[in-house]
Amino acid sequence: MSEPSVRVLRTVAEFRAACDAVRSRGERLGFVPTMGALHAGHLRLVEAARRHADRVAVSIFVNPTQFGPNEDFSKYPRTLERDVALLAGVGADLVLSPSADEMYPAGDTTRVRVGELSEHFCGPFRPGHFEGVATVVTKLFAIAGPCTALFGRKDFQQLKIIERLARDLRLPVTVVGEPTVRDADGLALSSRNAYLSADERSRALAIPRALAGAAERFDAGVRRAAELIEPVRAALSAAGLRPDYADIADPERLFPFALDATVGERALIALAAFCGTTRLIDNLVLGEDPAPAVSG
Repeated sequence: MSEPSVRVLRTVAEFRAACDAVRSRGERLGFVPTMGALHAGHLRLVEAARRHADRVAVSIFVNPTQFGPNEDFSKYPRTLERDVALLAGVGADLVLSPSADEMYPAGDTTRVRVGELSEHFCGPFRPGHFEGVATVVTKLFAIAGPCTALFGRKDFQQLKIIERLARDLRLPVTVVGEPTVRDADGLALSSRNAYLSADERSRALAIPRALAGAAERFDAGVRRAAELIEPVRAALSAAGLRPDYADIADPERLFPFALDATVGERALIALAAFCGTTRLIDNLVLGEDPAPAVSG
């Protein structure tokens, strides 16, 4: 039996026409934007898109505008042939793999900024990052047209920003957030995990362990912000990780709680920490998400 075929399209015009053709047949379109270097988390999004739609399109584009000057744009893995083979195995139909010039034509100066939601967490540590994300996602939504777009909740701040821009700009896109996919040891899947040495991988497990501990305290009735977040910060430091931040916040506005605040029945713990030279992010919505199961 031959492998399912995936159409790989290089231009905006070709991809837009292919997406229009799906809708012209009365079929629903699912869309999964990615930067490639696909892992099981991305493939889970494609599988979820199959449940929401008749046809699934995926974009693979390493977006230059969301990388800062000292970040890993040049070394970010680019594995198109492997990615397309993986996508064929989970039933994707269309792939957009454009050049930077195709996405950012000569003279491009337009940017999309989502205000309040970008101000905390990764925002201060990655200036311009979310403006780059919001801009490229707006472009991709404009190219794909009406669809259901799937994103992972591991990038929770990104998800909330994309939900807001789609709503504020009245884009004909339904944004769906899917649960974080974790490896067998509990570490959240990320393309950047490939940079970790064996020792760093072991130390990185402090992240899901810390989140699981916060969930245990929350489930036991703890509601004081300091008692939920300070043990998380201590656990990261004890493992030799270097946090950019580890905060507890309102899960809709992404505004951090004061340490003496009493949180409600849902609270977001979000963190970013360096393990060696690799920056890892993770989060958990207390009162909503299951606690990570950690081994190793």
